Parts: sequence; structure tokens; C-alpha cells
Amino acid sequence: MHFDRKDLSDEALVGIYRALVLPRMIEEKMLILLRQGKISKWFSGIGQEAIAVGATLALNADEWIMPLHRNLGVFTTRQMPLSKLFRQWEGQPDGYSQGRERSFHFGSRAHHICGMISHLGPQMAVADGTALAHVLSGEGKVSLAFCGDGGTSEGDFHEALNVAAVWDLPVIFVVENNGYGLSTPVQEQYRCARLADRALGYGMEGVTIDGNNILTVLDTLRGVRDYCIREKKPYLVECMTFRMRGHEEASGTRYVPPALFEEWAAKDPVGSFEQYLVSSGVLDGAAVERIRGEIRGYIEDELRVAGSGEGRVASAGEELADVYAPAAPDLAADAPGAPSSHVAPPTQAAPGGASRQKRFIDGISEGLRQSMEVHPRLVLMGQDIAEYGGAFKITEGLVGAFGRARVRNTPLCESAILGAALGLSLEGFKSMVEMQFADFVTCGFNQIVNNLAKIHYRWGQPADVVVRLPTGGGVGAGPFHSQSTEAWFTHVPGLKVVFPSTPADAKGLLIAAINDPNPVLFFEHKALYRSVSGELPEAYFSIPIGQARQVAAGSDLSIITYGAGVHWALDYIQAHPGVSIDLLDLRTLLPLDHDAIRASVSRTGKVLVLHEATLTGGVGAEVAAWIAEHCFSLLDAPVMRCGSLDTPVPFRIGLEQQFLAKARLEECVAQLMSY
Repeated sequence: MHFDRKDLSDEALVGIYRALVLPRMIEEKMLILLRQGKISKWFSGIGQEAIAVGATLALNADEWIMPLHRNLGVFTTRQMPLSKLFRQWEGQPDGYSQGRERSFHFGSRAHHICGMISHLGPQMAVADGTALAHVLSGEGKVSLAFCGDGGTSEGDFHEALNVAAVWDLPVIFVVENNGYGLSTPVQEQYRCARLADRALGYGMEGVTIDGNNILTVLDTLRGVRDYCIREKKPYLVECMTFRMRGHEEASGTRYVPPALFEEWAAKDPVGSFEQYLVSSGVLDGAAVERIRGEIRGYIEDELRVAGSGEGRVASAGEELADVYAPAAPDLAADAPGAPSSHVAPPTQAAPGGASRQKRFIDGISEGLRQSMEVHPRLVLMGQDIAEYGGAFKITEGLVGAFGRARVRNTPLCESAILGAALGLSLEGFKSMVEMQFADFVTCGFNQIVNNLAKIHYRWGQPADVVVRLPTGGGVGAGPFHSQSTEAWFTHVPGLKVVFPSTPADAKGLLIAAINDPNPVLFFEHKALYRSVSGELPEAYFSIPIGQARQVAAGSDLSIITYGAGVHWALDYIQAHPGVSIDLLDLRTLLPLDHDAIRASVSRTGKVLVLHEATLTGGVGAEVAAWIAEHCFSLLDAPVMRCGSLDTPVPFRIGLEQQFLAKARLEECVAQLMSY
């Protein structure tokens, strides 16, 4: 192996050697601890250390790195306290994730490291987001994301590289090609000669290098970093290497031909560099032993410190309290002209301040515009949302007011854009991602339920992201543009889910969602956009997330609903003046307003839960179950649900009308009233 030191001093070379040996010796200790049963699992990076160490040394300390589970050298080179890392690996409460995450599935803002999730590919788009934040802030910085050869087969790899290229983002994508994705060899993963060849298809530069040569990695990545900042473009670096142990220790290596181990053992990054330093006179045998002895002593000292940590198990209350980031007081909630949280009916003028009759769609547009004025670090992203104004024209005019840097058209890369939104959050930006239709959120499901939803619980990082989802049927759009998907997300801790039904609620809840530091899914019914009007305050105001609204007071029967269901219920009330209906608009589906639900049950003793989504597994099932469990003594009849048919949403208008829950509302009310 040839090492080109260029202008590196002896002192610099020794520093690089120390940085390279440290993760190797820590790993050797971890394998002992694994055999002793002191840790439960370990993903070894032995044989690949030069990539993590070299890449980290090539970047500035305040540039984000998105490592994977073999990149211990990233964490050690960023000088994270080893005792705390040991506690992390042992699952201790004073580790980086408080015992909530395994080995390297965590991050640290202080060290500009955003840890992986098990799905591997999604982390690359997070690097797009931090790089975008640097561009928007006018900072000359890069972001770096690691990926394995197996991960390049994922759609997230394509999406992240495509977005970085289209948006001219300074991102370095480092592929650690170690020959295997667990046991699957690369010839069963791809057919290109080199993974770096793929760069050309994205309009970016790419290079394949020896990933076991620490000086090659360091020199290449320094040059690539300079290029990305100077040219404002991404770069793909493929590092050829080999994993000398199993995917994780329990999986073994029987699938690897012995000759490969012999070949790559001769290319060991630590041994080869050490031999070079000795042969070139930078170190001698005694110096090597001294350095290794110092590192060995440091590891043992830090392990002893780690062993003195507390071993308590957090209470259930503490666990629940950390699912969401604490929200600062929402000043918009006290703005002049803000409507009361429990005002009825939806056409009532807001107390104080100017208001006027506006459509549902206008409430959303105003909420976005005023939020953009209040939050200069708010970025809007979505397909066709710039000059075109979005599929429903909600963002029309915003690009002229705020510019294309903050109102961004996106490629059809839902997963990458959601990942980029998380990356923006790492740098203190807010973002709103518009799904063109709620149905299309399936393409970004992983980012929402695993990255956005869990990151605060995992290591205390807020995901300050709002996802707008035009939803619902009644417009003859068929099964892929009409689904009500809200229940997919109400089962996911860490998300908030809102679903307004009036112009004022749409504006106030959207502003509240943008102000909230947690990921909020904002469902807006397409059929209400231009068919529903009401009083809309001109002021900037918010409505608290988690508060339902009593729309109508009654004593015979409660209808608990949201979205279009509110208007179906109002139509029923108007057509049946002899039935006294207590109508509750949930507005927020996660978290539910249990106090408002209980109050409505107590007023009538009979409850119908109404929603447009298909009946089975809908929000109504959760509401009904909660009422049965907590309000049983208040009931005079069983809780009933009225939902749409358990079929896909049909295209033909007659079939769709039959499908919708509205077709069975009158029958359900009559049945419940008969008790």
C-alpha cells in the first residue's frame, strides 16, 4: 500500500495514527465485553476504520456527519466522551439516548452527528437538509452522509442524490463498499462496474478510492470538501474496503471465502499505516507500544468511569414526557382577534379584531403567508408549489413574496424531501412539506414514522416539520387521490395529527402546527377547500393543538367527528330539528381532547363517532374504546361508529356516494336513538 504524506508533518501523521488506532482498540475491548455479556450486540467496523476517521478529519467540527453502525471512528474523532459512549452501548440511562437506543442509533447536536435509523438509506436525505440550511444561511460548509454498498440499492439513495444534485447542495455521499450487504455479495446488489459510476447519472462528480488507505481518504475528502463548497455541488465517493467480521457478531462470516480474509488482512488500514510510519522513521517500535499503551489505559479508565453511572430505570411518566419536544408559549394564541378555542358554530364571527367571510382554502393560505412573515427560517417544500402555486393553488403568490429559496419546488422524491426537512430542523429551521395528495404520503412513510416521529424520544432532537396532506373523497378522484389516511399516523407516538373543518380552524391550527417544534401532520379536506366558508380573522393567531370544539349543544345524542364529518352532521341537524344533537369537532386526532369527549358524553349518554375513513381501524375505534373504558357509567346505549365502507374509494360518483359514511349517517342516528 502506497502512502503519500504530501505536506503532512510527522506530528500530524502521529495524530492521524492515534485517531485510527483508538476505534480499533475500543472495538477489541467491545468484543471482550460482548463475550462477557456486558453488552448485547455489536456491529464491528474492524477493517474499515480509515474511512470514518479520514472523512471526519477532513471536515470541520461544525459540519454535520450522518454515520452508520460501523463508523465508530466518527464518534471518537469528534472527541465524544468515551465514558458516555460506553454507557450508551450498555444501554445506561446516562448514555446519549438514556437507554432508549442501541449502539450508534443516536446523535449529538454538540458534535454535529445525526445517528442512523436501522433503515440506513433515509439518513442520506437528512444530509441534504443540513446542507440546504447552510446554503440558506450563506455558510461555506458541507454535510457528509455514509452509506453501505447494500444501501445503494434503496430508493432513498436515488432520491437523496437526485435532490442534492437538482438543488446544488454541498453534500458528500460516502459509500463504504465492503463487498457484502450482510451476506449478500455485491454482484447480487448491482451491475455497474463501480458504484461511483452512478454519479454521472445525477449530474455530479464521483470517484472510487482505496478506503483502507487513511491518507488517501483524508486527502480525497479534503479536496472533495473544497470542491463542494467552491462549486456548490454534491459529490459521490466510493471507498473500497472489507468488513473483517460479521454483519454483527452473532451472524458470523461463513459465507465469506477464506481467501478474501487473507487478501484484505494484508491491506488492514491500521497495520498498514503503522508499518508505513515505522518504515519511514516517523515512529519506532517503542513509540508504537507507548501510544497503544496510552490508548489502552484511556479505554480502561473511561470504562471504569462508565461503570460508576446510575443504573435506574426511568418511570413510565418520564418516558411519556420525552416523546414530544416541549413547546414554547405560543404568542399567536393570544393575538388580537384570535377565536376562542371552544366557540360554536363555525360561522360565528371571532370576538375582537377584524374578520371577514373567507373560504376554507383561504384560511390555509393565510396561515402559510403569515407564518412565513413571522418565521424567516421557515421553508416551504413540495411538488409544483412555487410559480404554479400547488395542485390546489394554496401557495399561489408565495414565491413572489418570499423567493424560491424559501418556497421550493421539489422533485418527485417524497422520502428525500421529508428527510431534508428533518435536516433543516437540525440547523434550527422550520419546514412545511406539502404532499400533493395525502395518498402519496406512502412514498415517505418511513421518514415520518421512524425518523421524524422518534428522533426526540431517541436523543432529544426536535423535528420541527409540518406535513400538509390534502385528503378525502367526494370529488370523484378514485382510489389513489381520495383516501383518508389519518389513522395510519394516530398510532405513532411522537406525531401530532390535526384535521380542521372551518376556515378559522384551518388557519389557527396551521399556525399552531408551524409554531410547534414537533412533527405535525395537517390533514385538509379537498372537498372543503372552496365549498365551505366562514368568518376568518385577519390577525395572526393560533388555536391550541389538542383542543376539540363544541359546534352545537344538545341533549339527545352526541356526534363526535372531524373534517367533512362536521359538515355532514350540521346538515343532519338542519334537516332534523327535532333531534337535539351535541356536535363535537375533534380538530386534533393526536392527542385527543379526552376532557371534551367526556363532557359531550355526559351531556347526552349516547354517542355516535363519525368519520369519512373506512370503518375498521379508524379513529372512531379509538374514541369508542376510550369512551367504553372511561365513561361507561355515563352511557345509556352502546357507542356506535359510522364510517365509510371497507373498500378502496371508488371512482364513479354513485359508487363513491354509497361508499362514504354520510350515506349511513341517518340510519346510524336512528338506530342509536331507538335505545
